[in-house]
Amino acid sequence: MLRYVLKRLAYAVILLLAVLTLNFLLIHVSPGDPVETLAGSMGGMTEELRHELRQQFGLDKPFIVQLGIYLGKVLQGDLGQSYYFNASVASLIWERVPATLLLVVVSILLAFFAGTLLGALAARRPNGLLSQSVTVLSIVGYSAPVFWTGIVLIILFASVWPIFPVSDMRTAGMDAGGWAGILDVAMHLVLPAFTLAFVYLAQYSRLARASMMETLSSDYIRTARAKGLSEAVVLYKHALRNAVLPVITMLGLQFGNVLAGAILVETVFNWPGLGRLAFDSVLRRDFPTLLGILFFASLMVVVMNQLTDVAYRIIDPRIKTS
Repeated sequence: MLRYVLKRLAYAVILLLAVLTLNFLLIHVSPGDPVETLAGSMGGMTEELRHELRQQFGLDKPFIVQLGIYLGKVLQGDLGQSYYFNASVASLIWERVPATLLLVVVSILLAFFAGTLLGALAARRPNGLLSQSVTVLSIVGYSAPVFWTGIVLIILFASVWPIFPVSDMRTAGMDAGGWAGILDVAMHLVLPAFTLAFVYLAQYSRLARASMMETLSSDYIRTARAKGLSEAVVLYKHALRNAVLPVITMLGLQFGNVLAGAILVETVFNWPGLGRLAFDSVLRRDFPTLLGILFFASLMVVVMNQLTDVAYRIIDPRIKTS
């Protein structure tokens, strides 16, 4: 087991280095100059100051030298200094991580549990009303862009039914501590979390339905029913445990997509997370901050894949580590 874990960690380090290199290449060949962006935001800048800033940011060096310096700093735990915010990239990321993780984790759990439950219930009667409703939900979920769903919810709950807050993470001027603060954050979280979870809920429900229908036709399920076990035990103890494995696989593979979707959701709802920071960094050509966010997202995807493997072994003991 230890050798397996060390081997996976070695692969993860190599993958992260490759991702860092590719991200650095793509960002530096993209159009836009951070110094010119700063000059525009300041209303103008002398040529001497432009030259000084290029030297300070290291933009006057050849690309391969910049890449080597950046990789060396990352290996030492230094993600660099933000061009625009003039602060450590690591500190900027850690300030926004709790908000993004709260949004992403709640969205994933909502999509996973609600989608799996709907799919399992729909599989009991493939031609029933619930099964047809899951199919319609899947079509709508696939078709509706995340930002469009968010805008519709904002219009609906800001003017028609003003029930939930539609912007920011907390009410301005409200104390962040105590149960009142927790309830305030939870109310602000409802619409962004549902918006981000909706498309994945549709996918997971459809996948769980198909997997559950296949599992229910297995020999061991017929044997369990022949032994006189109740339908609830057959469905939720025997069938669901195997049927949920494809959903877990999809969840692990789509974790990066969820983080990408969080950028749009956080922008629409003004949620103060990494997605909003990434959007602002793109507009301001803040390369170090954007690279730091991409590195953190890649790290989260790698960790999520490792947790997916662990979940596989917990749910199905027949899966052995080779």
